[in-house]
Parts: sequence; C-alpha cells; structure tokens
Amino acid sequence: MEQAEMRAMLERVSSGETSVDEALLKLKMDPFEDLGFAKIDLHRGVRTGSSEVIYGEGKTASQINSIVRLMWERGQRTILITRISPEKSRELEESLREDPSMECVIPYHYNEEGRIALAGKKMDKSGIGTILVLTAGTSDIPVAEEAAVTAEALGNDVVRVYDAGVAGLERLLAHLRDIMSASVIIAIAGMEGALPVVVTGLADCPVIAVPTSVGYGTSLGGVSALLSMLNACASGMCVENIDNGFGAGYFASMINHMNRQMERQEHLGGKA
Repeated sequence: MEQAEMRAMLERVSSGETSVDEALLKLKMDPFEDLGFAKIDLHRGVRTGSSEVIYGEGKTASQINSIVRLMWERGQRTILITRISPEKSRELEESLREDPSMECVIPYHYNEEGRIALAGKKMDKSGIGTILVLTAGTSDIPVAEEAAVTAEALGNDVVRVYDAGVAGLERLLAHLRDIMSASVIIAIAGMEGALPVVVTGLADCPVIAVPTSVGYGTSLGGVSALLSMLNACASGMCVENIDNGFGAGYFASMINHMNRQMERQEHLGGKA
C-alpha cells in the first residue's frame, strides 16, 4: 500500500464510504511476506511514500518474477528493478507476460543503458521542480540513466545533460540556464571527479555528487573521484557511493518532494 492509497482509504472512512473495521482489516495485513528466498516489505510504501525496490543482481529472473507478482497483487503499481542484465530482463518480461495467474499483463519497460526496469507505471508527477541529471562524460551515462529513470518513476520532471565535464568548461557553461533553474542536481563524474564541485559553485540548489568507476589505473575504480568529492570545499553538496545512480535518483526525489513534509506539518498544526 502506498501513502496515497492509505490517504484515500482514510478519506473514505471519514466520509462513511468505508467502515472502520474494513479499514482496520486492511491495515492489519502482514507487513511483509516470506517467499523463502526473500522477505517482501509490503508496508514500505506507507512508511516512506514509495514501495520496495528490487535489486536484480544476484537474483534469477524467476525470483524477480515472484517478487514483482506478489507486490503487484498487494497493490504496488510502481516497481523498480535495478541492476538487471538485458538477458535477465528479456526472460523476466516473457515470464510476466505469460504468467497465467495474473489477471492482467503488467506493463514493463527496460532501460538497457541504466540496467534498470520499471514494472507497472510511473508515479504521477508531483515534485516541486526539476531534477537535472548531469554527467562529465559519455562513459558516465549508464549511472546517469539509472538515476534519471529512478527519479522519473518516482514522479519527477527530469532534464538530462550529458558529456559536459570541466575538461571543456564551455560545454558546462552552455547549460547555465538548466543548472540555475533546477531544484536538485545530480552531478556524475569519474576520473578526478571535479564536475560536482564546479556545479555546486554555480547552483543555488542541493547537489548530489555521484563518483563513477570510469578512469585509468590510479582512479582505483572510482575511489579517487569519491575522495575528491568528499574533500570538496564547495558547500551544498552531498556524495553518494560509487556508481550508485539509483541512490542519487531516490534521494533527489525526496528533496524534490519536500512539499509533502510541509503539507504534513500544516495538517498537524505545525506540531513536530
């Protein structure tokens, strides 16, 4: 159950369309279900606003199919699957389409560059502004696509600007309008990881830096970029783990939905 679904149910209780006992039964449903190989958190959408995300690497297509099917049956309509290979994605899509136990075919879209899939549909757009996903180089695009698809699925407008690293500063400065009009920026870079630091000095919004494993030997698989970002002098920047586009996209979405917190505080009369 998502937060929006719970709010709708409580409004039905308030209007008399649903009885208190019916609502209580819905809320008492098990918070998780044990499939043997995975315990599915079915109440995460209520707590956090978005349902559990499936990490595809290390899971078989059959296991992912079982998880998706259970989540769908329990009312989840936005199901992200990260780090899933093209081969596994094709197998999963076929199994979802051919599953005789499903009442309907679950919509499925796969982004091969980002190795990320969406079963179901994107959430309705409700972010307060635009999330800018910016990369230093073309080689950083896979991480950027993981971030962008995640943010879009969670109900955000996303603008992509790729290959605008500081090695050719004019490429970055050509996008000043995008940088200065964004509500959140995800800046992705490998090598020496300089891009997020420069962007933070130009923007008046939070910047989420993502180091990538792109680079030659002494980049140490992204460790050099990570340390550069952690040691940055520019204020207003936080750092995700190496290649963690999903984490950046999710965090950016939370920032871009701070209006939810404001509305909650208003409903509570300003009380903490």
